[in-house]
Order: sequence, then C-alpha cells, then structure tokens
Amino acid sequence: MEQSDYNTQNIEGPLTPHAVFLVVRIVDDHGDGEQSFATVRETLGGLEDLVKTVGFRGPRMRLSCTVGIGDRVWDRLLGPQKPAELHPFRAVQGAKHTAVSTPGDLLFHIRAEREDLVYELERLLLQGLGSAVETVDEVSGFRYFDARDLLGFVDGTANPIGPDLPESALVGDEDPGFAGGSYVVVQKYLHDLEAWQGLTTEQQEAVMGRTKADNLELDDAPADAQKAHKTLATIEDAQGEHDIVRDNMPFARPGSGEHGTYFIGYSRHLWVIERMLERMFIGDPPGMHDRLLDFSTPVTGSAYFVPTPEMLASLAD
Repeated sequence: MEQSDYNTQNIEGPLTPHAVFLVVRIVDDHGDGEQSFATVRETLGGLEDLVKTVGFRGPRMRLSCTVGIGDRVWDRLLGPQKPAELHPFRAVQGAKHTAVSTPGDLLFHIRAEREDLVYELERLLLQGLGSAVETVDEVSGFRYFDARDLLGFVDGTANPIGPDLPESALVGDEDPGFAGGSYVVVQKYLHDLEAWQGLTTEQQEAVMGRTKADNLELDDAPADAQKAHKTLATIEDAQGEHDIVRDNMPFARPGSGEHGTYFIGYSRHLWVIERMLERMFIGDPPGMHDRLLDFSTPVTGSAYFVPTPEMLASLAD
C-alpha cells in the first residue's frame, strides 16, 4: 500500500470529492489552560496514527488531515520560534466590502474519496480533543459536477501542477527552520444565488473573467478599467507570477437558503494571499473592487501555518 493512501499535512494531494473544514479554539479560560494545551499536543502528536487507523478501513480512498496552527497559540504549542510571516488574519476594509477576521487557533482540513471516512476521522479527532477545544466553525464540502462552484463556474483552474506546486505552496530556504511547511488562509463565502442568477451568462462571465461552459480565459481589461475576478486574484511582480494552491469546495443547506464556497488557499508566502485579498476588496485601481463580492460575502477569515509531519509528530514528545 502506498504511503499516500492516507497521510497528514497533505498540502500537495489531489482534490477529493469530500472534505470537512473544522476551525477550533483552544479553551484556556480557566487557570492557565495548560491541561487543554497538553491534550492538544498529545492529540496532534498522534494524528498520523489516527489517520492510519481510519484510513486502513478504506484503502486507496486518499484520506488525509492537514492541520494549521494559528499565531495566538503557536508559542505554547511549538515554542517561541515562529514562521517568519505568521500573524493573525488581517481584515481588509474596502469602500463597499470587508474581508472579516474571525477567531481560530487550529484548522483541520480533512479530505477523502468517501464521506464516511471524513466523518469518522473528525469524530475521533474531536473525541480525542474533548473539552480542550471548542468548535468555532465546521463546514462539510462536496465536489459539484466537474469541479464547479455553486455559481456555475469551474473553480481551481489556476492551481499549479507538477514541480510548480511545491514551489508555490511550500516554504523553502528563505525560512529554513520551517522549510516544507505552508501558510494557509480560509474564508467562508455565502452566495446570493438569486441575484447572481439574475445576471445574463455574458454578465457572469465578465465578472469571473472566464467562459462558463468551457472555462476559457477572457482577455484582460485595460489597466485603468474594471478587472475580472481571475485578474484581481492573480499576483505578479518583478519575480513573475505567484501561484497558490486552492482546494475550494461548495457547501449548502438549501432548506435554510445557504449556498456558499469555502475558500482555502495554501501558499509559500502569506503576503501573496493578503495581496490577492487587497486587490479584490480594495480594488485595482482602488475603488474598483472585485464585482464577485457583490454576490459573494465572506463571513469568516483566519490564517495558520501548516508544520511538516515531523514537526507535528514532535508534539507528542
């Protein structure tokens, strides 16, 4: 059996049809909270074994769990040395829309080919963490048709592949103590589907910068004109284009009128995602925000660092 059949810290893994995004806060309200942190260290240090225990029941189902650790608790879990760019998610205030910042100490991104494996791993993980944490946000995502979001467009087209993937997602020798890790940002967006569906297909394509049916890129707008989403979400400088790895997934509760996209982006540099959000919410030029935000509103936002499997396992010691 290949090691990649089930693993931890699987930043480079292929997209799966099922996922859970779980954000929790470590409970430290009583005393110094040391018992809570001890429980978290023990659980995270044993995560690889837990993933194997569940994954063995569904071979080749690509079960994985990627853990991100937030700035607020990094010192108490892993010591004073921090990844160079790690800090809390910074809200981005535009003239019309805001990328909000919300609490979160730990992010668990659980993926598999089968939903029951995702559920079982999350259940056992939360059982192990017990009262040491409280859930801040929990979203179950699903793959929608041919990797489309609920707005009807293919999502994740710009993801790097092959050797470009680790180059874009994994920290290198610029921060040697954390090489092989990754920064990750998550946001939960809620869609106004009724308003979106009131647009013509041509209007929707102009917002996204791609054709809807066959996912072809449209030409960029002139430099001083309103830019499409795909242009604003592309970060370029003198060193070239800076890609990130997205594993966005739709989620929905139609009976409650909830339809959305859970954004998750892994990056070698946190500033790349921050600049992308500034371009979307403030605009480029300022005042010309991403028109997708008129139909898609973020209700959460948090940032983490994903340590290597070896660093995560060391917590058990």
